[in-house]
Amino acid sequence: MVRLYLFAEGQTEQTFADNILKLYLAQHSVFMDKIMLIAHARKKGHVHRGGGRKYKPMKDDIVRFLSQEKGSKVFFTTMIDLYAIAPDFPGFAEAESLRQNPVQRVEFLEQHFAEDIGDYRFIPYIQLHEYEAYLFADPTCFQYLDARRTKEIETLHAIANQYETPELINDGQQTAPSKRIIAQFPDYGKAKPVFGPQLAERIGLEVIRSRCPHFNTWLSRLESLI
Repeated sequence: MVRLYLFAEGQTEQTFADNILKLYLAQHSVFMDKIMLIAHARKKGHVHRGGGRKYKPMKDDIVRFLSQEKGSKVFFTTMIDLYAIAPDFPGFAEAESLRQNPVQRVEFLEQHFAEDIGDYRFIPYIQLHEYEAYLFADPTCFQYLDARRTKEIETLHAIANQYETPELINDGQQTAPSKRIIAQFPDYGKAKPVFGPQLAERIGLEVIRSRCPHFNTWLSRLESLI
């Protein structure tokens, strides 16, 4: 049996992991022991969580848990965004030259993240570019929010069709996946932690994996930990 800690960017990822990934990985004898928000600050001994906009608190928190759990069958992973990643993130400056190749850029950052943490039990994962990219794997899921808005759903399909994978939908302030979704379905922005996981569940994990290769690579690695 393998135990797994997951440090999530926000409540949307946290709920997705708890409702979908946890059950799936349990079938492979990988049990998510803790799903917590990533640290972004530590003040007066209290850890503030969510967002991950500063690297040092994130690293210190991960290292602290690694030091507390010495077992060889206890692993740690992340689910954080490439979008607006912290400037003090390891390898950030060097990775700027790879901005036109997001896959290479995110792999470069993950490699430097792993090296900086320095523990084989740590498996970094950085989303390309943010959680909402998964929902472009099948925009038909937005019928769940309002089946009457066929034109808006067609617009999301058209966006998805422009890219080899939804993970390549870019990270501009107005063109990031979440911004494109909210432009068509404003209610999504009001309840992302609720709607995000529900919509992913309607799409199905296998469809998301088939359309999002970077996500699939990470999940394949986790399911083979045993």
